[in-house]
Amino acid sequence: MKVLVTGGAGFIGSNIVDRLIDEGHEVVVIDNLSSGKEKNINSKATFYKFNIQDPKLDSIFQREQPDCVNHQAAQVDVRRSVSDPVYDANINVLGTINILQNCVNYKVKKVIFASSGGAVYGEQEFFPATENHPLKPISPYGITKLVAEHYLYYYKTVFGMDYNVLRYANVYGPRQDPYGEAGVVAIFIQKMINGEQPLINGDGNQTRDFVYVADIVRANILAIMDSSKDNIFNIGTGIETPINMVFEHLKNIINPSIEEKHGPPKQGEQRRSVIDCTKAHDILNWSPETSLMDGLRNTCNYFKKL
Repeated sequence: MKVLVTGGAGFIGSNIVDRLIDEGHEVVVIDNLSSGKEKNINSKATFYKFNIQDPKLDSIFQREQPDCVNHQAAQVDVRRSVSDPVYDANINVLGTINILQNCVNYKVKKVIFASSGGAVYGEQEFFPATENHPLKPISPYGITKLVAEHYLYYYKTVFGMDYNVLRYANVYGPRQDPYGEAGVVAIFIQKMINGEQPLINGDGNQTRDFVYVADIVRANILAIMDSSKDNIFNIGTGIETPINMVFEHLKNIINPSIEEKHGPPKQGEQRRSVIDCTKAHDILNWSPETSLMDGLRNTCNYFKKL
């Protein structure tokens, strides 16, 4: 199978590309390298440096004729979406529409879309959130992810294009960018390794569902092969972890003498977030396999080798 991966030079996308190639698939990568890194791209993949909003994107679809598109490219920073919602919408909505229209035009059989299992639900009404939880995003990022899900439904209903949506929990692991605003695990690790002071936003009692990138990759592979009619899946652990606890674990792994320091809370961020992944288990035969402690140790080891 030929799979086109948007954002294939990024944290999650590049890990997916590696796994696809390991399993014998032909892979095409589209990435503008705004946050992805060329060194992450598997040498066996065909790479195009391109913006997903570019009207000339059709030239790549015409040339490559992919069977499946795995759409990971996105503006992923919640805080950036709050400060610049137009920028966020240009990438996450208009860019996605451009991808989907090309999928229809060139008869792509299936699209896998990376959504957000935290942001689309907003402040949760029950815990953990199932896929049927009310959708009330409180950030432009969450809104754009939800809008993209609606466009996928439209393209399936009108054009018959198959898709699976994977609503990720908080993904962490090797290749995560420690320099942006996204990815608290990577940010904490990099600062601790460099002897700098990590800053916990707010009181640190806000919770997240942390899922290791290898488990996310496996969910994507299963979603590509899935032939069921159910097409929206939460992908997380179902375990609610406070940011303070993550800090404490990393401190004990890297440097127990690091002090806990707090800053002001950030706008647009949820207080509590944890998702129920029973549906992914029942239909995709997927469950998380990496514990938080093992994942954190693996991620620390990766950053220490950089």
